[in-house]
Amino acid sequence: MTDNVSAQQLQLFIERIETLEEKKTGIADDIKDVYAEAKGTGFDPKTMKTLIRLRKMERAERQEAEALLETYKAAIGLE
Repeated sequence: MTDNVSAQQLQLFIERIETLEEKKTGIADDIKDVYAEAKGTGFDPKTMKTLIRLRKMERAERQEAEALLETYKAAIGLE
C-alpha cells in the first residue's frame, strides 16, 4: 500500500513539473518576442539584458560589480 501511495505521489510531482516546464518554455518564447520587438524599434537586446541583470542586484552588490569592472578595464587600458 505504501509503494502505491509513493508511486502516485511521484506521478503527481512529475506531472506538476512537466506542466511548469511547458509554461516556462512558453514564457521564454514570450521574452524572446519582447526582445525582438525592442530590437525592431532600435534598442539593443544585449544591453537590455545587462540592465535587467543589474536591476536584480542589490545596490551595494551592483556598485561593487561596477567598481570592479572599472578597475579591470583600467588595468588592461580599456578606458
